[in-house]
Amino acid sequence: MVSAIILIECERQHVEEAAERLAALEGVSEVYSVAGRFDLVAIARVAEVEDLARVVTRHLVQVPGVGRTETMVAFRAFSRHDLEAMFSIGMED
Repeated sequence: MVSAIILIECERQHVEEAAERLAALEGVSEVYSVAGRFDLVAIARVAEVEDLARVVTRHLVQVPGVGRTETMVAFRAFSRHDLEAMFSIGMED
């Protein structure tokens, strides 16, 4: 599983529409509107790096209003939720 964080600059008048279209893309699990230099953050979860390349270079950039993007590939996940699940194995009632 390959996870990536995609930072997206949008044309202001298209942010909401772009977010909805991005969330509908196969491989995109979540889209957040955010404050700061970028307008949206998309979380992609795909099976292979090639799938990520397809999502970003073929599909994501075709969404109306999407401008510049910056993609960060995740190496490891550190999550309190995941750690709690791991340490609770065998502790079920």
